[in-house]
Amino acid sequence: MHEDPGWPRAGHWLSQGSADPNVTILGVPLNHSVTPGRCDLAPDAIRSALLRYSTWDYRTSRDLRDLPVSDSGDVSLLGDIAIQHRQIRKQVAELHGRTVLLGGDNGITWPALMGMADRLNLPLASIGLITLDAHLDLRTLETGPMNGNPVRGLLSEGLPGTNIVQIGIQSFANSPEYQAIATESGITQYLVEDVEAHGIESVMVESIARLAHCDAIYFDLDLDVMDRAFAPGCPGSRPGGITPSQARKAARIAGCEPKVQAMDLVELDPTIDQNDTTALAGAACLLEFCAGTLQTL
Repeated sequence: MHEDPGWPRAGHWLSQGSADPNVTILGVPLNHSVTPGRCDLAPDAIRSALLRYSTWDYRTSRDLRDLPVSDSGDVSLLGDIAIQHRQIRKQVAELHGRTVLLGGDNGITWPALMGMADRLNLPLASIGLITLDAHLDLRTLETGPMNGNPVRGLLSEGLPGTNIVQIGIQSFANSPEYQAIATESGITQYLVEDVEAHGIESVMVESIARLAHCDAIYFDLDLDVMDRAFAPGCPGSRPGGITPSQARKAARIAGCEPKVQAMDLVELDPTIDQNDTTALAGAACLLEFCAGTLQTL
């Protein structure tokens, strides 16, 4: 790869690390999905994609090299899914600063949010969850934790439904049974059509305002919320999703919000990606979140 001192690569910035980071990156290669695949390979795919981006935020004339970051590597996941959940929760609880978690499948959201609550020493009644996702993730828990039920799992842990906002929900990607659970729980939802009509900026700002009663927010960015043309590496992506530009804007807004203490990027399977399209989109969302964080310093 060509090296140019005048064009610093974001991948090199991330690998340098800091002893006192504002943002800590952690790979969580969980792979326990409804659709079999290799989401466990995604953390390295996103890190590799960062080498194709620079650190310069043209929009604000700021350089991400001014933001201290640290890459804590990947969680070593051993044992059955219950043990892996405990490992994820424990490691997230021990991290410093804001956290960006590189999934892995969407199943990481459940233990990671619990770990964030542990780190901040906050009850779940004080934690908010914003998901950017085509799916409700409210499937039954009878078959155990998986990528289709992290929101259901968090409800079972005691996270109030009124503390949950879901953005980008799509028709023909969900069911009336699980929609009824969302309604009964008091979950706020914005369909992909709402994003199209009002803009992702407006929807994100309104979502954060709805969680004004929360002390901390977890932001779950499921890459399959994007249109399949932009997310071929996500088994669950479908035509009609949002654009990478909208996902990037949402990530930056999340980064600008001090209450957002953790974000995850999930559902990338690099073995079915095309020309690194999805990995590059995920890496861009990570950079936008970090750029938003830098704006607050």
